[in-house]
Amino acid sequence: MKKQFNRMKQLANQTVGRQVLNTLSIERRMELVRVVSHNTHKKMVSCLQGHIGADAEKRHKKLPLTSLSQAMVEGGNQLGEDSLIGKMMEVCGEAENRLASELMLHELQIEKDVLDPLSQLAEVEIPNILKQRKQLAKLVLDYDSARARWLQATKSIISGTNTQALTAKADLLKEEVDEAMNKVELCKVTKENRFFFYRILLDAQADYHRKSLTVLESVLPTIQAQQDSWMEKPAFGMALDDHLKRSGREIALPMEACVMMLLETGMKEEGLFRIAAGASKLKKLKAALDCSTSQLEEFYSDPHAVAGALKSYLRELPEPLMTYQLYDEWIQASSVSDPDKRLQALWLVCDKLPKSNKNNLRYLVKFLAKLALESEVNKMTPSNIAIVLGPNLLWAKTEGSLAEMAAATSVHVVSIVEPIIQHADWFFPEGMFWFSSAAVFNPTSLPLFVVITPVVLEGLVVRTADTSQQGGGRREARVGDMYWKRGIKAKSICSVE
Repeated sequence: MKKQFNRMKQLANQTVGRQVLNTLSIERRMELVRVVSHNTHKKMVSCLQGHIGADAEKRHKKLPLTSLSQAMVEGGNQLGEDSLIGKMMEVCGEAENRLASELMLHELQIEKDVLDPLSQLAEVEIPNILKQRKQLAKLVLDYDSARARWLQATKSIISGTNTQALTAKADLLKEEVDEAMNKVELCKVTKENRFFFYRILLDAQADYHRKSLTVLESVLPTIQAQQDSWMEKPAFGMALDDHLKRSGREIALPMEACVMMLLETGMKEEGLFRIAAGASKLKKLKAALDCSTSQLEEFYSDPHAVAGALKSYLRELPEPLMTYQLYDEWIQASSVSDPDKRLQALWLVCDKLPKSNKNNLRYLVKFLAKLALESEVNKMTPSNIAIVLGPNLLWAKTEGSLAEMAAATSVHVVSIVEPIIQHADWFFPEGMFWFSSAAVFNPTSLPLFVVITPVVLEGLVVRTADTSQQGGGRREARVGDMYWKRGIKAKSICSVE
């Protein structure tokens, strides 16, 4: 009873550790830290894509990125290397596998450096701290008791007679006090300096994302190179020279394909280029031409869709076929009042066109001239053709809506395009035979048209003798003074004449 009374008295008069023992909020704080750590650990585990505790190989196999990688590689192998999609899937599959490896290493690091210490804190260390707190309270009381006895012994030495015995007792009590104090301090040591795993988490995530970005940046140039080197590229909206260079053609594929289909089924169709086609079929045909497919049989029965696709191709060129650079010269030439001089001026401008533009314009104009020959049936005279198709061949390089630009240039364009169609053989004396549309998608087998060099006859000059120079010579012939070189046998091809 007396011992318990002394202990209660100690609790009332204790000195060392009073703040620790008297603060009930410490236990609440530690419990809160434990709960927060437990919840954080739980949510962090749910963020992992691999199975926690599994070895590296098993974890890698179970990752969704690994499954995606395998599916893409298998799909690429099935499609083959002759397919752009197949090549891209194979490259992307390899990249996804590398990303999966980086993710696996990242999650292993997170598990080792963050999850395990966090779990240790919540489940082991904080409960141990709470237990040590109780031990600390007992040690503090023991220290206070030993110190009180030591002080009492020290006082006895001063006032007592048996100094040697009292001094020895005081020394023993002093050792007991020091030992008790050491135990108190050991028990009070904090472990907060060990709990840096939240910083480790952010550092690990930053490192993972940097490595993932490196993987992606190393793959993107390969993907881009494959796209750039692939022959089958969209033609609509692409610059004419780029399309011709990449496809290895002289005439743009959409133009050639549409012309060939119209030559076979659309020359007598009334209102060709004037009557709008169905939007869905037109969209489908443009998509087919964009991917260079030769499966166009379903469109032969709808010449208006084919004509609409040709108009769309011309309109969607980044630069008009007759070029921005020569726009002012075209307009100026069309303003000449004298008909013969106007033709001469138009021819001079036409002769300034870049080679690829001139070749494609010649191809188109030759076709339109043939179409105009059937005007009694199809109602498409050179004037009507120029009205509906001219604004797609030449427009101003100015800001504004399509309607505004068309209104501003339509009158001039008609006066430019109409005479070129009317006198196609004079503007482009090279004759032409047309092959069937089956050859359009196989440009390496046969040329799609044959250019026939005109005969230069003395007295009926269609071009000055020096035609080898850039731009050719001056035109002096009257309209219609044209002679063709015969002698090309074309039993297997279809002549436009």
